[in-house]
Amino acid sequence: MTTIHLGISTCPNDTFAFHGLMTHSVDWRGMKFEIELIDIQQLNDRLFAGDFDVAKTSFHAALLLADKTVVLPSGSALGFGVGPLLLSARAGERPESTEQVTLCPGQHTTAALLFQLFYPHTTQVRHVVFSDIMPDLKQGKADFGVCIHEGRFTWQNEGLGLVEDLGTRWEQETSCPLPLGGIVSRRSLGPNTIATVQAVIHDSLQLALSNRSLPLPSMRKYAQEFDDAVLMQHVDLYVNDWTVDLGDVGKSALQQLSRRAYAIGLIPAEGVELQVFGS
Repeated sequence: MTTIHLGISTCPNDTFAFHGLMTHSVDWRGMKFEIELIDIQQLNDRLFAGDFDVAKTSFHAALLLADKTVVLPSGSALGFGVGPLLLSARAGERPESTEQVTLCPGQHTTAALLFQLFYPHTTQVRHVVFSDIMPDLKQGKADFGVCIHEGRFTWQNEGLGLVEDLGTRWEQETSCPLPLGGIVSRRSLGPNTIATVQAVIHDSLQLALSNRSLPLPSMRKYAQEFDDAVLMQHVDLYVNDWTVDLGDVGKSALQQLSRRAYAIGLIPAEGVELQVFGS
């Protein structure tokens, strides 16, 4: 029996998609899964350290690991209207000075990459856990913050200002859905094992989509927000047809991200573009 060390994030779209796998409600197809649920930046760091066979990761991190990993067709978070929000502690201010500080949810998050793409050489960047960004802004510990996850739906209640929806800007400039994160597998697992893992993840997604209330216990257990309506709003936004299968549009979005990362020097000239398994 092949053991797969699997890492996924605690955000609702992952606990929704992976509920069936986590609870063994779908056939593991002869595999054994050892599962960890942790913050996305911790997943990125652990993946760089070689701790996982298969893991959810920011596409920013996946770009840097493209020579060692392949993106699975199922499990990704990308779409229109799903981007991180750039918030300000004080309404009306914009990033324009190196004396200002912007909080990002981790060095290798796609949110941090978007801030680099659209606001290069403007403010100091400090990386904190995503759930600390809005509280730190409210307490005046920084000037701006790139907000992800449930905070997209609750920021207006916190008295903060909206500078820009970074996802909307991506869409306007590329005409592609924004690729936030996906499931990657180490190439060293081999095509047969990778195909089996992909099939189990696909089955788990289909189970959740066939009965959307079924994953709620897993979602509640790990969420930062505890309102079921907010949790399902998160799922509505981040789980879509491209989560089930990236398809041609999803692959095109990953190519755009690869090329833009190359243009700002994130990927070296000899670097490898993101590759979707089976392509």
